[in-house]
Amino acid sequence: MITQTDTSPTVKTEGMRTLLIVDDDAPLLNRLARAMERRGFEVRTADSVSAGIRAAEGAAPDYAVVDLRLGDGNGLDVVAALRAARADTRIVMLTGYGAIATAVAAVKAGAVDYLPKPADADAIEAALLARDSALPPPPELPMSAERVRWEHIQRVFEQCDRNVSETARRLRMHRRTLQRILAKHAPRA
Repeated sequence: MITQTDTSPTVKTEGMRTLLIVDDDAPLLNRLARAMERRGFEVRTADSVSAGIRAAEGAAPDYAVVDLRLGDGNGLDVVAALRAARADTRIVMLTGYGAIATAVAAVKAGAVDYLPKPADADAIEAALLARDSALPPPPELPMSAERVRWEHIQRVFEQCDRNVSETARRLRMHRRTLQRILAKHAPRA
């Protein structure tokens, strides 16, 4: 695997599918890179918009997985750089902030699919390899609505530096309601 510090062009191995993964969540980035290597991809990684753009310009990949919100900007900038470097790159956008407006913006920028985090490697591979307008099959065991809600609340809580009042304000819920939710265990998938 080539890390984000290596932006020199790589020589494509015959028959290998090249994949660029751009995400600022290091544990997720490393797990996803290993999983995709096991699925036959030659993986390069980047942890920022600037590193992603350099990687795209250096050697445009066959496939890309790009996080929407990165520490130094918006993943849509990486999508635009990928499209400029190679028009046929298949790009899947990942985000923990799922909204219709951002999904539309990602598709307009050139992404072929838009997946909410946490997305597993099987779903990402299916989205990358799906051709034409065919939708990938639905997941065998999707998360329950209660689990999705709990995951979203936990993410916002962490982003607010575990400040209950600020999290409650951003989620537009009463502080005590949020405290009760945070005191409970995660619901089953």
